[in-house]
Amino acid sequence: PMFDTDTILWSILFGAIGMGYFVYGKNEKKFVPLVCGVSLCAFPYFVSSVLWTLLIGIALTLAPWFIKTD
Repeated sequence: PMFDTDTILWSILFGAIGMGYFVYGKNEKKFVPLVCGVSLCAFPYFVSSVLWTLLIGIALTLAPWFIKTD
């Protein structure tokens, strides 16, 4: 199957995190969290593998913690 339960659940989780990053980035006018938030909300539409969903989601979730643009 193209999407299984695990992929859908991980996509929902990363989408929720992405929404939080997006709102934070927009309110604080910070570019990296804003872009990561949009990316976290959008990438599950293009990825159907659980492994790739986890790898990309974790990388985008951690990116604002390591990429500082202050």
